[in-house]
Amino acid sequence: MLLSWHVILAETSRGNRLSSMTAIETKHSDSIEGQCSAKGMRMTEQRRVIAQVIESATDHPDVEELHRRAVKIDPGVSIATVYRTVKLFEDAGIVARHDFRDGRSRYEPVPDEHHDHLIDLRTGRVVEFRDEEIERLQAEIARRLGFKLVDHRMELYAVPLKDDER
Repeated sequence: MLLSWHVILAETSRGNRLSSMTAIETKHSDSIEGQCSAKGMRMTEQRRVIAQVIESATDHPDVEELHRRAVKIDPGVSIATVYRTVKLFEDAGIVARHDFRDGRSRYEPVPDEHHDHLIDLRTGRVVEFRDEEIERLQAEIARRLGFKLVDHRMELYAVPLKDDER
């Protein structure tokens, strides 16, 4: 099992009560290369390099950043190869694409467990979190509206609180 550590929200306060938000450890049960092999996909050396770069990322890099990191390993990797490869991985359900309102698609391996994202609008930093109360509320809202929630994606856009506003 591969583990990726990300910047985590450990807790938030709501009045005097702490929420059920928990720190998460993003888990990937199999490597990107292993998932590609299981799906019968051909793995070139350049695809392996790109898979390695995605798996080792502790952030959510865009294609240009993936390319910068990949050419440090294999200078022959072109930007076009990175674009084609992340699209191939995305279409295969191995990599998730996120659009965090900054005009760039960003990528991460599809995790074993669901998590949400908070995006710092000042720095672009992406914080992954899971809050059981939010998960419960979303399912309850869907139920009240006559639906069963089967999936969702939540992205919070925020700016840091100043110390005197906390």
